[in-house]
Amino acid sequence: MHMYIPTWQNVKPLGRTMPLADSLWLAFSATGAEFTFTGCCCEIVFAGDNHAGDPEKANDHVRVAVELDGERVADLMIDAAEKRCTVLQAKTAQTHTVRILKLSETAMSTCGIKAILTDAEAIHPTAEKSRFIEFVGDSITCGYGMDDEVAEHHFVTGTEDPTRAYAYRTAQALDADYSLVSISGYGIISGYTATAEERITAQLLPTYYEKLGFSYGAYQGRTPAEISWDFSVRQPDLVVVNLGTNDDSYCLEHQDRQELYCREYVNFLRVIRRCNPGAKILCTLGIMGDRLYPYVEKAAAAYTAQTGDNNIACMPFVPQLLEDGYTADYHPTAVTHQKAAEKITAEIRKLMNW
Repeated sequence: MHMYIPTWQNVKPLGRTMPLADSLWLAFSATGAEFTFTGCCCEIVFAGDNHAGDPEKANDHVRVAVELDGERVADLMIDAAEKRCTVLQAKTAQTHTVRILKLSETAMSTCGIKAILTDAEAIHPTAEKSRFIEFVGDSITCGYGMDDEVAEHHFVTGTEDPTRAYAYRTAQALDADYSLVSISGYGIISGYTATAEERITAQLLPTYYEKLGFSYGAYQGRTPAEISWDFSVRQPDLVVVNLGTNDDSYCLEHQDRQELYCREYVNFLRVIRRCNPGAKILCTLGIMGDRLYPYVEKAAAAYTAQTGDNNIACMPFVPQLLEDGYTADYHPTAVTHQKAAEKITAEIRKLMNW
């Protein structure tokens, strides 16, 4: 068996990954790696963060999946400092593609791909796709509760799966590479608040947009918020912004708060443009409520008026329907996500001429 430490040279990074001396660090949802090899066997070694061995953090442990030739062959929780996963044991050597994905989100915990073990003489990164989309969002983009269709249940990392959510599905439908920059409960001026009077400024996605992520845990003594993301690694063709669901819990019908959301949205668009000078920006909202959507359009128009930048568009999502069901904490089901993916995929095809 040969041991390979994954790097950007021998695996294709999925989303914002960070190569370290001894592992590939994963934080945001659906970050991971993809590679090909020719052989009979393959095993992945994962490294947990400082939460991994803590039984009191069981609801926050990292969930990862491994796909072999497009089929999920492993789905596990990283509940120890090191966790091994057998991907393939065969008698005949063949060429295979392996995709490793972090299914849980960045805030609760991070992990590393520590080693790839195989009898292959080499592993190779899969080819980059010609299209690249960045999705900026919240729990909806993270695939919150996708595997728990009981609306009264609450958050656990073990039921998150971004591969079943609209953003990942849209990237698949468009044959595009992707990056998900999303954290549950986060907004532009406020995170989710149950009281409506308390503005949660500790949970603002723009704070961490230029970072590797945000986590309450630490990996090898470091947190992803300490790491600035290098946008020159790969520039997206399109940035999709779906933020406002959590802001709405604070704004409600208060026009002064809605106007603040609009102003800060404009400021965030300026940051996105500075980091991605050539990308088209598509602003959207509405899956879990569309009350703030008019202010999304207002922000996009104000941004264009202030900057002269016309490389921006807006699209409303259709709010989820009772008959399509709910997952944990009344989040959208796979049915709702599929409808959303179909709508935004059609919009992107027109917008980007894809």
